[in-house]
Amino acid sequence: QVQLVESGGGLVQAGGSLRLSCAASGRTFSSYVMGWFRQAPGKEREFVGGISWSGDGIYYAESVKGRFTISRDNAKNTMYLQMNSLKPEDTAVYYCAADRDHRTIVAVLSHEYEYWGQGTQVTVSS
Repeated sequence: QVQLVESGGGLVQAGGSLRLSCAASGRTFSSYVMGWFRQAPGKEREFVGGISWSGDGIYYAESVKGRFTISRDNAKNTMYLQMNSLKPEDTAVYYCAADRDHRTIVAVLSHEYEYWGQGTQVTVSS
């Protein structure tokens, strides 16, 4: 069992930056693929990016590529999402998730992830 807690959300102006953290409990964090998803009001939850267990494999959605950076520190059981050049359309609740069935393949579909955090709100004003 893995418990995930996101933090770092808030209100920022367009063009600004935020760094989200996802703290995980449990000894098996380092063996899971981890992902970030987001959900805006009235929209489906969408994949933002994901990272393999070692951090060697990272995959981003086209909408955030070049602006967002995912990393993880397995010694600290924590994953990060550095968000730069934020846009109003990035406004959403951001969730981290863990995929216990994969170590290297980053899934883009939410149903592939078994564990989820409670989410953290990111609001980007224009």
